[in-house]
Parts: sequence; C-alpha cells; structure tokens
Amino acid sequence: MKPPELDFELLSRYSVAGPRYTSYPTAPQFSNQFTGEDLLREIADADARPLSLYVHLPFCASVCFYCGCNVTFTADRSRSAAYVRTLLREVDLTREHLSAGREVAQLHWGGGTPTFFAPRELDELIGGIGERFRFAADAELGVEVDPRATTAEHLRVLGAAGFNRLSVGIQDFDADVQRAIHREQSAEQTLTVITEARRRGMRSVSVDLMYGLPRQSRDSFARTLDLTLTLNPDRLALFNFAYLPGMLRHQRAIKAAELPSPAVKLAIFQLAVERLSAAGYEYVGMDHFARADDDLCRAQREGKLSRNFQGYSTHADCDLLAFGVSAISSPGRVYAQNHKNINDYIAAIEGSRSAVARGIRLTDDDVLRREVIMRLMCDFELDTLAVGEKFKIDFFKYFAASCSALKPLVADGLLVVSGGKITVTPTGRFLIRNIAMCFDAYLKARRQRFSKTV
Repeated sequence: MKPPELDFELLSRYSVAGPRYTSYPTAPQFSNQFTGEDLLREIADADARPLSLYVHLPFCASVCFYCGCNVTFTADRSRSAAYVRTLLREVDLTREHLSAGREVAQLHWGGGTPTFFAPRELDELIGGIGERFRFAADAELGVEVDPRATTAEHLRVLGAAGFNRLSVGIQDFDADVQRAIHREQSAEQTLTVITEARRRGMRSVSVDLMYGLPRQSRDSFARTLDLTLTLNPDRLALFNFAYLPGMLRHQRAIKAAELPSPAVKLAIFQLAVERLSAAGYEYVGMDHFARADDDLCRAQREGKLSRNFQGYSTHADCDLLAFGVSAISSPGRVYAQNHKNINDYIAAIEGSRSAVARGIRLTDDDVLRREVIMRLMCDFELDTLAVGEKFKIDFFKYFAASCSALKPLVADGLLVVSGGKITVTPTGRFLIRNIAMCFDAYLKARRQRFSKTV
C-alpha cells in the first residue's frame, strides 16, 4: 500500500509533547509510596501466566550525545562482573515469591550496551537466569548490541545460549552526523556483526535509525537508508530524536543550530516512510516497521500485538518482570520501577532489600483506559461495543469528554467513528499518540517533559 502524502501544516499543528504510551498510566504517575512489598504481593497473588523478563545492562564505554536511556558511562570494566552478581541476587529476591510452574516466553537484554560486558560475564548471566527459570521451547531471546563493542566471541556466546533476536543500533551512517553525535560506526562494522549473528542462529535482526539528528539532511539520510536496506533487516525502528538538553546534560554537546528545521525533519521522515514501504516493510506503528511475514505484523493482523517498555511485543499474555537499575516490571495491575541511580540500586540489593523505588497500582478506570489506549496504539482500531461489553459500560457515555476531544481529529481526517468502531486512517497512524492522548485522564493535570509526537 502506498503511504499517504504527509501534510506539513497538519503534522506541524499536531506536533506537541506527548507520552509514547509504553504504559498507562505513564511513568510520571508513579509514586514513591509504592514499595517493593507491593510488587511482591502482586507477584505472589498472580495466576500462572507466562513471564517476559527484561534485564537492564547499563554500562557504556563512551557517550552518544543523542542518548535518552539510563546509562552509566565508565571505562572501568570491573564494574560489569560485580553487576552480574547483583542482578542474579535481585532475581533470587523476586523469584522466591513466584508460584511454581511459570514459564518464560520472552527474555530481552537492553542497555546501555549489553556487549560492554565480557563474553564470559554474559555467559554467567544467561546461565544464572537459565538455572532460576524454566524457558519455553520456543522462547524469544533478544539482545541489543552496539557493533563497535561486539566481538565474534560475544556472538558465539549469545548464539550458544539460544538468543535468536538481535537489535542493532545504527542511528545514521553519515560520517558528519556521526561526528556530531559522538558515535562513529561504519557500515562494514555493522554488516560484519549482523552477518555473524545470523550465522550464529539469530533468526531476526532489527536495526535502529533516528531522524532529527544534527547535520542531517534529506539527501544524507537517503544514503543511510540505501546502506541500511542492504543489511536486509527483518524489523526497523525509525526514532524521532527527542532533544531535551534541560533533562539530559550530555545532549548539551549538540548544537541546536545544527538540528534540521521542522520542514527538513518532516521531509526526512516522509522519505523514510516511502522508501521503507517500497522495500516491503509495513508500518506497525510508533516508529516501527517490519516485513509482512514478521511476527509483529502477524500479531497485529490477529489483534495480539501489545506494548511494553521495550516497544511493541508479540507477548500480550505475559507478566513482565524487569531486573537492573531503572527497570520497570508490570505484572497484573501494577507497575514497579527500580532505583534510577545505580549506587542506590546496588545498595538495595546488597542489603537484601527490594530495589523498587516507585510504582503504581492501577484503578479500574486505569485498566479500562489502558485497554482503550493500547488497542488504538496496536490495532489502529477500537471496537467500542466490545470494550463496553467487557467493562460493563456505555462506551460513548463513559468517554464523553474523550470523544469530544476526538472531534477535531475526525474533522482533520485522522480517524473515523462509525458503526461502533473508531478506525484510525493511514494519515492518523502517524499521529496515533495524539489520538491516544484524548483518552489519557492524567495528561492535563501533569507537567512533564515529553518528546514531540512528530
């Protein structure tokens, strides 16, 4: 399907700060009144749903100026071995509260740079997790890697451990852009890692690109797209660079004058959408593209796609347990986030205490609105009759204020409300965050910095 022509005036009007809805309620609503005991009670009371595990490996040897992740920049390689021991201790503190027989369907390692860790340390970590949990035979094991820090031995260890999904950071192949963001990485380095990973059994490779970076132009990004497509990734994330120097000190190294103008940024995005669509990638939503035969696309067609703190997921039926500094768990009706400061996190675990620093227990209204927002984000369609039946409400009466807020978006052709369904149009898919925001009960009350929706 040919992508819609993007209207600069329309997208500019809707380019406002808003949540990415990896959760609802979103992180600004988390409270430090929520404790580790609250999380453990939820885990203990839960049924035997499958588990999705996330492990945050925070270390990086050097700073990428665009980065918005929770990262500890260090040249001290001894810190990673100690961190593995801390992680496994945290797993033990949590696991003893789980009911027997819960199977792991998904594991993801993010960062930071997981391959900052030595291969033997990664081997120790996956071995320790494997001893503590029972994995499904078809479990999805994914890891994020930086080609500049990834060796053949890293990939041998990961392949032998059963990792089958690889996420590769690229951002941009243009040398001038790379210098501006302090991340110099050749296409050859990237290809070498992807080729070796596939040889080691990685059946799915995802790559990350970013638009809106300093010194980017439409022509330079066209060359990056050319190189990226030669890598033949199964999935591709096209992130909108969030320039937040007031929150992220290292972003102050980026000169605002070198950022592309809004018009150029939109031209880059339009070009990427056109090129990726022509190359056979489908727009899954929220910056994500995948081949039509990919699990993400299949899950979306079947209404089984979900979102969590790592983005889109095919494991909607899982409880997410997350380990490591800043990691966020979401079992049942709670969200629980660990300490963001690595020293606070380590001190808690070494003291045999929960590392949870804040969180939230969802109300009935939160659960309902989460269902609405997540279905819109994942399906681009909402069956209001089905939602009303499931939650025993009159949908349009309950959401009268939200539906009123949708009217200008309907008038602008972003969605259609008809026959008991809310259907997002092809143009509206690129503004799905704006549509979801209409159902967010907390948005007006909070003052939190978010990235722009476009």
